[in-house]
Amino acid sequence: MPPAPLPANEPDRLAALRALLILDTPPEQRFDRIVEFAAQEFEVPIVLVSLVDAQRQWFKARVGLDACETGRDESFCAHALAADDVLEVPDALQDPRFADNPLVLGPPHIRFYAGAPLNVSPGLNLGTLCLIDRQPRQLDEVDRHILCALRDLCVEELRERQEGA
Repeated sequence: MPPAPLPANEPDRLAALRALLILDTPPEQRFDRIVEFAAQEFEVPIVLVSLVDAQRQWFKARVGLDACETGRDESFCAHALAADDVLEVPDALQDPRFADNPLVLGPPHIRFYAGAPLNVSPGLNLGTLCLIDRQPRQLDEVDRHILCALRDLCVEELRERQEGA
C-alpha cells in the first residue's frame, strides 16, 4: 500500500489545523448533524468529518464507525488532501492505492470512498467530509453537488471556529 504523498504545503497545513484547536475535542452537534444527514441522504453506513494531522486522521464527527481515529498511513483521506475536488474511489479492491489497505481487507471493509476536501484557506486542505460504503458504487453529478454543499457547511463551521480561536 503506497502512502499518500505529503502536500507541498504540509507545514502550513498542519499549522492551520493546530490553530483551530479542534483536535481531540468533544463531539459538536453542528458537525454531527452534517454526518447524520449525509448518511441518510447517500444511504451509506459510514460518514466522517476527518481531520488529518502529522500521524493520524482524527474524526471530529462520525456515523457508523466506533474508532475515533486511524493512522495516517492507512487513511484514504490523506490521499484526498492533494485533491481540489472530490476524491472518489468506486471500488477500493480495484484501486492499486488501496487494494491491500487494512481498512479494505478488514473492518470496516471499505469498498467505496468519496472524500470532499475541507479547506479553510485556499490550498490548505485539513481533512475531508467523506462517505464510505462496504460495496462498490459511484456518485452522479447530483450526488457530487450535494456532497460538496455539505462539505461547504463543514468548512463554514471550521471557519467560524477559526475566527473564535
